[in-house]
Amino acid sequence: MKLIVGLGNPGKDYARTRHNVGFQALDLLTTSLKTPAFKEGFKGEWTKTADNKVMLLKPHTFMNLSGESVLLAMQFYKISIEDIVIIYDDLAFEPGVFRLRLNGSSGSHNGIHHIIQTLGTQNIKRIRIGIGAVPPEWKGRDYVLAVPSEDEQTKIDHALKTIVLAMEDYLTYDFPHAMSRFNRGDKD
Repeated sequence: MKLIVGLGNPGKDYARTRHNVGFQALDLLTTSLKTPAFKEGFKGEWTKTADNKVMLLKPHTFMNLSGESVLLAMQFYKISIEDIVIIYDDLAFEPGVFRLRLNGSSGSHNGIHHIIQTLGTQNIKRIRIGIGAVPPEWKGRDYVLAVPSEDEQTKIDHALKTIVLAMEDYLTYDFPHAMSRFNRGDKD
């Protein structure tokens, strides 16, 4: 079974914030993969495809403890690290820019940091979705927990639709194949 995890924070107050683009990606994937509605479990919300080949997970532990939810799902379904993809926001890219990576450090992202720490490896596939750098007049926490401007959200929405195509490619072929098609020459 493949496990695709979208990072974010639970609750209506966070739904459209920059930090929740991972949740937004999974909402689009549910339509693409024709999964049933999300249900509670594994310290989050989850659903899976009818053929039991793909599980989608939104941790509800809040960002900084995302690894707890991922580990519970992995252990229950005996999912290997090689079959996990994490989707999350990234300050290093402009809004709407995204990159698929096979592994790497957490950078400054607390959610992926906790997952790496909990699973004991940086060898975790991921998709980083740009939300733009924190402007000098903002505090980092306030910026990621704010709703993007209309222009930024349009760019993010376009990226999310393309990420769904990348995940379909990954599920049909493999992650390196999706990287070669959707990273536009990026060698991550």
